[in-house]
Amino acid sequence: MLKVFKLITIVVLGLTVLAQGLPATAKETERNFEENTGGRWMKGEYHAHTSQSDDAQSSQTLELLLDNAFDKYDMDWMAVSDHLRMSSRDADGNVIPGGPIPLSQGIIQYQVPKIKQLLSEGKYRNKIIFSGFEWDMPTYEHVGIGIIGEQAGSAISLKAGNQFEYLFTNRDEKMFEPEDAAAWKAQDERAYSTSQDARTALAWLEKNYKETSYAILNHPSRKRVYTIADFRDFNNIAPHVVFGFEGMPGNQMEPDRGGLNLTTPENRTYGGSDYMLAKVGGSWDALLGEGRRFWNFSNSDSHFEISDNRLYSSGYWPGQYSKNYTWVNGSNAQSVLEGMRSGKSFSVFGDLINELDFQAEGMGSKAEMGEELKVKEGQMIKVTMRFKSPKKNNNGDSVQVDHVDLISGEVSGKAVPGTPAYNKDTNDSTKVIKRFTSKDWKTDRNGYNVITYKVKANKNQYFRLRGTNLGLNVPGETKNGEPLIDQKTDIEDNETRFAEINKRNYQDLWFYSNPVFVSVYKK
Repeated sequence: MLKVFKLITIVVLGLTVLAQGLPATAKETERNFEENTGGRWMKGEYHAHTSQSDDAQSSQTLELLLDNAFDKYDMDWMAVSDHLRMSSRDADGNVIPGGPIPLSQGIIQYQVPKIKQLLSEGKYRNKIIFSGFEWDMPTYEHVGIGIIGEQAGSAISLKAGNQFEYLFTNRDEKMFEPEDAAAWKAQDERAYSTSQDARTALAWLEKNYKETSYAILNHPSRKRVYTIADFRDFNNIAPHVVFGFEGMPGNQMEPDRGGLNLTTPENRTYGGSDYMLAKVGGSWDALLGEGRRFWNFSNSDSHFEISDNRLYSSGYWPGQYSKNYTWVNGSNAQSVLEGMRSGKSFSVFGDLINELDFQAEGMGSKAEMGEELKVKEGQMIKVTMRFKSPKKNNNGDSVQVDHVDLISGEVSGKAVPGTPAYNKDTNDSTKVIKRFTSKDWKTDRNGYNVITYKVKANKNQYFRLRGTNLGLNVPGETKNGEPLIDQKTDIEDNETRFAEINKRNYQDLWFYSNPVFVSVYKK
């Protein structure tokens, strides 16, 4: 049974700093998919911490985080997501006079002014920045939430985060403005203790910020506190808001990769990925097999890479090791959110690839990641995969894809609450239907490795991709092409341990695409 956690991240600020009308890059003009001309691929993530999270280093200031994300590792957008808890430090790592304050107040008082200051100094041009937070969801785990509101970065958006913290955490009412607390109390009851309270919070987001918020489940298998029925409940309650999970968690510099360190196989990482993503026919496939639009994301979960006292390691900087590539039509925080919700995205470790086109076509129509292709029963579908890899990754290593798996499962419709199917966390129809190596792809004049595959449409199904730099049977890493449990890197000498953890991670690289759905109708 899949268990999931209680962490939800909320975006309450969206300062848009991307210039309008940017010219197409050389990479974009290379692309021959006509539908791509209206937007562009953007690199970003929604889960990284600053000194305003008390479990981050005080030296991890907002400016340092953004400098690394944008200037060093070339991200296009970032959602800062400090813990929705009491915060004892400001955006510069200084202790807050008078003692800790609610994070939502810290965002208003320190983080937003700091971002505005940095922008006024000319930093982060053509980038999108918005603030969020990571919520300890009652009885569960962490969730990444973004509330863009009517206008990202507006007073309304910031106040929405403040209201969320009042309603759905155990902060003392005296920590909020009396007039605000009175108004919020008149509208809703506070709910921060039970599993039903968790559902109440998600329903509140769906009701009030249906199109302008997200709640994405972070490192879902870390503590084994979710069941697959919880995931289905959350998505049923708030389908526009709860549309994904962090299948490729951060904290990759932990000795236990990703910080997933319980003893059961379901609570470990496999090739750095959460079990519910890495297991073919597992929990993610169970959700996709219902036709749910429920997507995979990766993040850094950056708190610090190596602690200031050189005793511990945690996670890479945003964009250093993991990236989400999201197709964005527009140039503000709301456009990024809509791109995330669309499912047209893929996630990568170690820059194994930096470009991907994945689509299915038939009967004169085509669908990309997150979309649905409708064809008559018996028609042939052509699946096309095009990808590129950079010459070197951020570790200075040459990168090369060893093989790409085309994975497919049947779609049978949504399970009904209260039935055995609602508690089933596997999709028995899912399998790797074809494995491609370099012998199977050709490189086109634009440098893309191109694979095509034809299949007859005789059932409702989905297709998704998985790729790696590893061979099919690498001792300790893969068996018959499937990733094995990541072993703990347990070395007493700190510096040696840090180096070996980094080596471990960069030797074991993966990418995952979101699915393309195919719906079949009778002739």
